Amino acid sequence: MLGAPEELVERTELVLNRMGKRVLHCGPQGTGLSAKLANNYLLAINNIATAEAMNLGIRWGLDPKVLAGVINVSTGKCWPSEVNNPVPGVVATAPAGRDYSGGFGIALMKKDLRLAIVAAQEAGAKLELAAKADEVYDTAGQEERCKGRDFSVVYRYLGGKE
Repeated sequence: MLGAPEELVERTELVLNRMGKRVLHCGPQGTGLSAKLANNYLLAINNIATAEAMNLGIRWGLDPKVLAGVINVSTGKCWPSEVNNPVPGVVATAPAGRDYSGGFGIALMKKDLRLAIVAAQEAGAKLELAAKADEVYDTAGQEERCKGRDFSVVYRYLGGKE
């Protein structure tokens, strides 16, 4: 996500494409960061919602892989449900299958979420779910069984069956 004058985009892409898969020009300087924070805010919320929905369905007796399959062809489909599912065994490559090791650390998610909250306040944007999400990541990140793990560990924090 790049914020830069249009005339610098082509030259900048040569360098940035060595670090990532694609360059998304978002507008003038600063807009790349804004896009990143907005995206990670949505990711933070989607992750908690996915963990809660999976936990709920499993407690109702649904097989986790069946539930994920339904979600991923329905309106609940999102990156946390499809790629980084928080339930161990649902997505073989997800951190949940490695005791939540690797991936995007819960401390990093807390940092990005808090940056998004500050940026939203500065912009005058209302974020209704931000305070609760911040509380979830903060509390989960302090628990020994969740500390230092991928942010999908909120499933464990919520009491999800592993």
